[in-house]
Amino acid sequence: MKQLLASLTAAALLAMPTMATAKPVLTIYTYESFTSEWGPGPQIETAFEATCDCDLNFVSLDSSIGILGRVQLEGASSQADIVLGLDTNLTEIARDTGLFQPHGVTAQADNLPIAYDDDMFMPFDWGYFAFVYDKTRMATPPTSLQALVEADDDLRIVIQDPRTATPGLGFLLWVKSVYGDGAADAWRALNPKIVTVTKGWWDAYSLFLEGEADMVMSYSTSPAYHQIAEGVDQYAAAAFSEGHYMQIEVAAMLKNAPQPELAKAFMAFIQGPEFQGIIPTTNWMYPTQTSAIPDGFDSLITPDNAFLFSGADVKDNKQAWVDEWLSAATN
Repeated sequence: MKQLLASLTAAALLAMPTMATAKPVLTIYTYESFTSEWGPGPQIETAFEATCDCDLNFVSLDSSIGILGRVQLEGASSQADIVLGLDTNLTEIARDTGLFQPHGVTAQADNLPIAYDDDMFMPFDWGYFAFVYDKTRMATPPTSLQALVEADDDLRIVIQDPRTATPGLGFLLWVKSVYGDGAADAWRALNPKIVTVTKGWWDAYSLFLEGEADMVMSYSTSPAYHQIAEGVDQYAAAAFSEGHYMQIEVAAMLKNAPQPELAKAFMAFIQGPEFQGIIPTTNWMYPTQTSAIPDGFDSLITPDNAFLFSGADVKDNKQAWVDEWLSAATN
């Protein structure tokens, strides 16, 4: 018996230093491309861990829509401290869950094209949705959304599902912004040109790169990746005369965050030059701070007009607009 007690005591003593030195874990839900080896996640993880004496744990989900769905499913028992990658189209839906809390950090966003102030959802990057094309395969792209809708049916485009992909929802809202009550007719005119509707952005973009489509629903900043990372200048975003729909990506703290102080520290870190400097050439979006804009972004299209529904408008109408798209797609 004494030998057993001695063994147990020794084991406990050996375990104590490990327990005492275990670092707190900050858990962040985000989307898959953010945490990929070419995305911003790995660099941001290294940079923040150098300041926090903690472990930063990214949990990858398939989209911003998937992020919100995960925390809604988990509710107050979620182990997430922060969600990173919702956008303003989803903020009111997220706010109504009651699962988030004010972050208490003053945003330093001097590079947003619109005024944005929210004590719960902090912007960390932004961009415009756009159709990307290959200049070696398409000499004269459509110059407006109307021209795209009314183009010959041999034009091949690929888009994403608005129920599962952020760009898909962005395009749905873009069409609604331009066509209003005539959106269903616009969808019916577009249908013959749509090669497929994919679950996520990469599924669609890879089909485009493989030559399966002439144009793909993406971002005005997508060509910057090819220019800066690959040294390739054949891809461009088509500038549409009506204007382009915007996306502002945000981060937010969970009300029951297991590590609230670390979460606040990370929210402040988002506003710092290190985080902002990583974003443009890894997430391929505009940073929220002017000082972080890299060389090469000055060659991108700059829309004369930007569309952006309020989060409340999207919350109140999203399902009806999705149903309208589904009905038009099957008729």
